[in-house]
Amino acid sequence: MRTKASTISLLVAIFMACLCENMVLPSTWKVQEGTGNEITDAKLGRTMKGDDSEHKVQHTSSCYNATAPLSMRRVRMDFSTEVVQNEYIVVFKDRYTTHARLNFISAALNASHVVSWSAVPRDNPASDYPSDFEVLKITECETESITALNGHPAIRQVTPQRRVTRTLKHVLETEETKENNDGEPCNEDDDTPCWAHPENWKSPRAMRRTSLSVGGAANFWQATGRHTSRRLLRAVPRQITSVLQADILWDMGYTGAGVKTAVFDTGLNEKHPHFKKIKERTNWTNEKTLNDGLGHGTFVAGVISSQADCLGFAPDADVYIFRVFTNNQVSYTSWFLDAFNYAILKKINVLNLSIGGPDFMDHPFVDKVWELTANKVIMVSAIGNDGPLYGTLNNPADQMDVIGVGGINFEDSIAKFSSRGMTTWELPGGYGRLKPDIVTYGSAVRGSGLKSGCRTLSGTSVASPVVAGAVTLLASAVLDRQWVLNPASMKQALMASARRLPTANMFEQGHGKLDLVKAYQILSSYKPQASLSPSYIDLTECPYMWPYCSQPIYHGAMPTIINVTILNGMGVTGHVVERPVWQPYTPQNGNYIEVALSYSPNLWPWAGYVAVSITASKSAANWEGIAQGQITLTVESPPENGEETPRRSTLKLPVKVKVIPTPPRNKRILWDQYHNLRYPPGYFPRDNLRMKNDPLDWNGDHIHTNFKDMYEHLRQAGFFVEVLGSPLTCFDAHQYGTVLIVDPEEEFFPEEISKLKRDVDNGLSVIVFADWYNTTVMKKVKFYDENTRQWWMPDTGGSNIPALNELLAPWGMAFGDNVFEGEFKLLDHKCQFTSGTSIIKFPQDGVIIRQSLKDQGYEVVKGQTQSMEDIPVLGLHQHNEGSGRIVLFGDSNCIDSSHMQSDCYWLLEALLQYTAYSNLSPMFSEQESLPLPPYDGLPTRLEGNHLYRYSKVLEAHLGQPKPRPLPACPHLAWAKGDPLNISAPSNLFQHQKLLSVVEPVIPNILSKRDNPIPRIIQEGNPIWENRNSGNVVSLDNTGTVPLLAFISVVLVLGFFAYQLQKNRNRPARRKRPRFRKSNKLLERFQGKVPAV
Repeated sequence: MRTKASTISLLVAIFMACLCENMVLPSTWKVQEGTGNEITDAKLGRTMKGDDSEHKVQHTSSCYNATAPLSMRRVRMDFSTEVVQNEYIVVFKDRYTTHARLNFISAALNASHVVSWSAVPRDNPASDYPSDFEVLKITECETESITALNGHPAIRQVTPQRRVTRTLKHVLETEETKENNDGEPCNEDDDTPCWAHPENWKSPRAMRRTSLSVGGAANFWQATGRHTSRRLLRAVPRQITSVLQADILWDMGYTGAGVKTAVFDTGLNEKHPHFKKIKERTNWTNEKTLNDGLGHGTFVAGVISSQADCLGFAPDADVYIFRVFTNNQVSYTSWFLDAFNYAILKKINVLNLSIGGPDFMDHPFVDKVWELTANKVIMVSAIGNDGPLYGTLNNPADQMDVIGVGGINFEDSIAKFSSRGMTTWELPGGYGRLKPDIVTYGSAVRGSGLKSGCRTLSGTSVASPVVAGAVTLLASAVLDRQWVLNPASMKQALMASARRLPTANMFEQGHGKLDLVKAYQILSSYKPQASLSPSYIDLTECPYMWPYCSQPIYHGAMPTIINVTILNGMGVTGHVVERPVWQPYTPQNGNYIEVALSYSPNLWPWAGYVAVSITASKSAANWEGIAQGQITLTVESPPENGEETPRRSTLKLPVKVKVIPTPPRNKRILWDQYHNLRYPPGYFPRDNLRMKNDPLDWNGDHIHTNFKDMYEHLRQAGFFVEVLGSPLTCFDAHQYGTVLIVDPEEEFFPEEISKLKRDVDNGLSVIVFADWYNTTVMKKVKFYDENTRQWWMPDTGGSNIPALNELLAPWGMAFGDNVFEGEFKLLDHKCQFTSGTSIIKFPQDGVIIRQSLKDQGYEVVKGQTQSMEDIPVLGLHQHNEGSGRIVLFGDSNCIDSSHMQSDCYWLLEALLQYTAYSNLSPMFSEQESLPLPPYDGLPTRLEGNHLYRYSKVLEAHLGQPKPRPLPACPHLAWAKGDPLNISAPSNLFQHQKLLSVVEPVIPNILSKRDNPIPRIIQEGNPIWENRNSGNVVSLDNTGTVPLLAFISVVLVLGFFAYQLQKNRNRPARRKRPRFRKSNKLLERFQGKVPAV
């Protein structure tokens, strides 16, 4: 037996060696020597040319380089933004000829006596067609000119001409290097602080959309996250198309033919050997070339439609190349607008946009995206590379009408670089939407090299063309039913067919991983309908429904808000018929929850929303259990294709929640969301001044975005955290033990100040985490604003200290305007105090904690470092025995995940023990109490600031901002329940399917193939010529695989057959039955037993 086992092991080893040598295990790529930058992939042992060098690749086989811990060089991309001097984009309300547009502009400007203006020539293919915008150069009276143009009835708006510059840098990185490096110290390699150079504060991300093949705003071609435990590594596949089973659709005869796909990127070389069906190449830049000088556009186009080496999904699609970035990585808003218009004229079906940015208020761009999708252009866009931080979605992928794509690795784990939801458009009063829509492979994907060969890239801009290619292939498979194809129906099919990842939540994976074959099944029998995203609400389902499942609901809590997207596959326009209806399930305790509904009455383009607010009823104040029900609504769209009656869909949204008795007051924390402001629209700087690569505060400052880790820590500690999205006058202070006010940029209403004073007197506690504020430092971190065409200074610091001091004035407390950094220590605990402020005024009977820190403000202003002793940064005080307790801390970076260096959750928990239970930790009480030093005066607001433009509290008044009237508190109209006496399904996820869809059985493609494994063709031969035979051919260098595999299998089977035959021919030995022996043993002890 040992000989037989050894023989089998040897044969299996030979068989696996053959597979390793010839199939999908990782390979080593050697690049011929030459000039230019090089990138080495450590995991795959590959070296590739960067920039515009030619990619001449030689392949050698290797099974071991897959995990070699080598150092590698990755490309990092930085961005700067600015506007073109004196240039403006004039957007019209309709499309007009050039002559008509100039006449409108002349009429508007002549009335204001403006004569120094001219139209900027736009030499591109769209210039021969009517357009809805014009680019003007105005050299005098700019303010008067803009006012006059905005007053013309044919003009919609006037915005500055914008430009973005991308800079590639090569960084040596080892495998252990932190993959998502959020930023660099300003002073790391240079004696001069970064804030001494104003150009460093041009926003690297803010006002501009950027290529998303990079890790966030700073990392290019970034690797995914690694687990620390040992595991079986999955081989990186050579063909992304084979992983997603595109060959099944190819063998059915679907290859993308008849579908027009546009690639908006860096262009494509004319005679690239991977492409045979490039329908048109257009250049929208100011460079006189159509070629790709960077390689990014070539890679993206290859993933979609390459016909050789690294195969694309839709090789027979009509590909339109739009070159919108120069070789210097510069682009203009007007280039995109012109190119979008041309895409509409060309009747493009699918458009891939591997760019993004956080500016969802860039109206010309957002409006044009809506116009594109309204014209049935299916737009696929990368969701962003700012993960693993939450609240980092990029626009336009975060729009309801766009398919937003996140990235996973080949272990089906969410890639670390992939941005996470939720959307932040709706804050502070509402809650974000579910995004991304789906995820797919975006790490170590092979695609076309710049001039030939293949390269491997990572990023959501890699995942985006994977989906765009799949969408193109799917569209070609249902061309006979193209009347059902539109942006909503395609998104519905992708969502309904996606495979859910078991360990990721909804804001990481959306609806799950792309399933190409299942999507085809759904599309092939799809009937126009509306659907919901998410399709159900289950607040008990973890981890998918995080954060909703992380905290049960209870009576008296702030309502839990779920923002549900309505997708309307019946038409570009539609409306909700009457009002949605709440139907509690009687057998499932539906009467214990109350539901309020707000929704968009009209749906355009292809989408709308319904916001569901849920709370526990008064009867459930002491009840615990599961309550269920459903929301029913009907969507209607105009008839199409000769229909006589409107199209209708009736949708049911199941609801399932866990209800618990109302927790005690001291366990309930209220998070103040109302006073947090973020980009867009204003310039609100980061709280950590060291992070020069990302100076804008744009993550929403929500407990489920950049304060997610803090929220989860509080939940694990037994606290219940609720969010207040309205003024401090709009909550019942008797319900809560502590209010958390963290990093506020907003002003406070006078009524809020007086109300909070009364609440504290009645037992409510307050914890304030502030941040830096200094008007001189604010002037140092200015940057050139694209909207005002001026150097823009922040309207607040990290926090609005003057507003906070007004809020704290009734208790004799105040923060100062010095900026400090250093290590914060208390007993055995420590954290990093980063760009924080100090306490300059506090009651004498309070507890003050002091630290030795560096004066960062002095470093910013003078460029020199100095240390200071006994800086008061933490204060604790209770006014009298019956009142609440107040805590002040000068820095929030230690609880903010954005740029956290080390957390201070231990400090927050100790402070909550003090505010909630009056337990003062020895780490506080043992500190020596010293009086505060005198101060020169309280910090003042920056003169001439424009905070009123973005504030919910201030308004302009004769050049002096003043508080607005206090808004009314929101009062939800709870829906009257229409009870149903039915039983709810136990698993809402498995229960949900698209309406009117019968999934067909995929034909047995393998039985129709002459060869189930793609055959080899010589490089240079057309891949798709022999389409009648039903074969799908590939240039995957696996020609010897079928023969070797067949021989190995035959050897193994032959060996087993020989052993079986030898055993059969051997005479059998007679053996004495064992039960006889057993009977004799029993006879010895018990006498005779019956024979069997």
